[in-house]
Formats: sequence, structure tokens, C-alpha cells
Amino acid sequence: MRLSTRGRFAITAMIDLAMRESAQPVPLVDIAMRHRISLSYLEQVFAKLRQQGLVESTRGPGGGYALGFRGDSITVADIIGAIEESEDDGKPVNQRETSQSAQDMTQGLWDDLQSALVTHMKTITLRTLATEQRAKGFQVEERMATKKGVFQKPKAELARPSAPNSVFALGQWLPAKA
Repeated sequence: MRLSTRGRFAITAMIDLAMRESAQPVPLVDIAMRHRISLSYLEQVFAKLRQQGLVESTRGPGGGYALGFRGDSITVADIIGAIEESEDDGKPVNQRETSQSAQDMTQGLWDDLQSALVTHMKTITLRTLATEQRAKGFQVEERMATKKGVFQKPKAELARPSAPNSVFALGQWLPAKA
């Protein structure tokens, strides 16, 4: 399992969603602006998260993303596992010019570190991370709910001029004024 910038951005965005868990869906544009992440990059990240069922999307006005299930059941390991491509071939990503025996000597160490890291990431839930952010004083800004539906047009008030609108009305208006 690799840890990359993509994984870091995914965790940041998921914490953002966890902090707004009870609210309406959060548009990716809002997350991108809050955390200064490219919108197209977030779209790629959330496509992978949606495929794994970690988030649900809602289309249309007032749409966006929400957690696929409760934040206390999503772990950091789930997020990283959904985002990072697995190394199926078993070869190291950056194979250096070392002998096969040197790689064999350290492979056990790297495997042990990998399993310890994954085990630790499985203990960290989104709810825990969101609670830590709230404890640090991070405030959730709620988005105003969009009004849906057909609205009545405002009734225009008829203008009632105080002056007469014709010569005949002027003739009747002048004696009444005097």
C-alpha cells in the first residue's frame, strides 16, 4: 500500500464530509475551495471512493457527496485502499540497482512495516478524526439550503397617479381642487 498526495487529499475530503455528516450533500466545489484542491483532481478521487461505496453522490441542484455509511465504520485503511492502486506484480515500484540477495534480506522488514502500518490505519476512524478537528476549534460552516420548486411571482402594485390622465378628467379635477 502506497501513501501519496492523492491519499492525503482523500482523507482530508472525507474528514470534511464526516464533519458535515448530518447536513445535506456537500458539493465537490465547496470542498475544493475550502482545502485548495483542484476540482478535477477531487472528481477523480471521489470516483474511486464512490466505486468502493465509501461515498454516495446526489445529482442536481442541492446535490453533492455524503458518506456512504456512518463515519465510525470508515477507517483510514478503507480510504487509502480505495484510492491507491495495489501492487499486484509484487515488484518494488522503484527497483534500484541492488542485488537480489540485498532485496531478499530486507523484504521481511518491509513486509512487517507494511502490515503494522495497515493494522494501525484500521484503528483510526473518520469519526475520531472529525472529533479531533472539532476539539482543535475547527468550525463547520453550514451551507444555506437551496430552495426548490416553483415560486409565486411577486404581485406588482398598481401605480395610482394623483394627476388626471386625460383632458376630460383634468376638467373635472380642477374644480374639485379649487
